Amino acid sequence: MSRTIVIGDIHGGLKALKQLMIKSKITKDDTLIFLGDYVDGWSDSAPLVSFLIELQETHKCIFIRGNHDQLCYNWLTKKKFNPEWMIHGGQATIDSYQKLSDSAIKQHLNFYERLLDYHIDDTNRLFLHAGFTNIHGPDREYFSKLFYWDRTLWETALSIDPALKKTDLTYPKRLLLFDEIYIGHTPVTRINKTVPVNATCVWNIDTGAAFKGPLTAIDIKTKEYWQSDPVYQLYPDEIGRN
Repeated sequence: MSRTIVIGDIHGGLKALKQLMIKSKITKDDTLIFLGDYVDGWSDSAPLVSFLIELQETHKCIFIRGNHDQLCYNWLTKKKFNPEWMIHGGQATIDSYQKLSDSAIKQHLNFYERLLDYHIDDTNRLFLHAGFTNIHGPDREYFSKLFYWDRTLWETALSIDPALKKTDLTYPKRLLLFDEIYIGHTPVTRINKTVPVNATCVWNIDTGAAFKGPLTAIDIKTKEYWQSDPVYQLYPDEIGRN
């Protein structure tokens, strides 16, 4: 039976992704939706992107754009970067790209350019890296960067009183548009969690793989989830984004 599996922010943790694919018993019949942030953190950022490029040849994959992916793309194309990028994992990414051939880098550029800002499936589920702000939906978003930088969608979902009814006039309109929304971007470790967190219709799958947490995949139908070992344990000689 085919499944749709959503995978959270990887941040260069290729070892964790390979472990997770074994644990979740992913097959070629499954659809894999990656929520972005493939790079910045652990030393396998460039090898991870190479792995994903190969993976899409044998599996049905949907790749969402993350803010770190866009930062990396900007560096690759302009050879310039925001100094804060270095603080948040950029140096590990730069180092990993020193080992790539020019032809491989061209493949990576094509990969980054083809990333999606968001994906809506045929059952009214939305998948994106961070969020959106327009109450009419992502297709009416004013600034596309918000798809991979916004944190207000998650903050809003967390703040909703469970007793508040969807028919209440104060219920946030953004949270009425989709049956489910899957995001990453803001690690749930910030609220002392290391498993997927559901708030209203929003599912946050970023379980802190870039820091001290595991990498997570979830079956969107059954809500069964699988996790790698804490990723820092797979890279014991590195500091990640700590």
